[in-house]
Amino acid sequence: MSEAKYQSKLIKELEKDGWYVLKLIKTNKSGIPDIVAIKPNEVQFIEVKGKKGVLSKLQEYRIKELNDLGIKATVNYEPITD
Repeated sequence: MSEAKYQSKLIKELEKDGWYVLKLIKTNKSGIPDIVAIKPNEVQFIEVKGKKGVLSKLQEYRIKELNDLGIKATVNYEPITD
């Protein structure tokens, strides 16, 4: 599955679980995670990677930057299946 298809699948799963999900296309900060998921009193940023995806140094920095601000930021890798 392509990374884009996996991202769409993940967004649908999050929305099914009650999250309000935004796919971030362009922001004023490069390296910001792909999607932001929102529930009352809860926000999380998620970087989506395909099976062979690798975080860039800038993406690692942005995730740490968000976490240091007390905002949950994670990476969601597509599961490897054989």
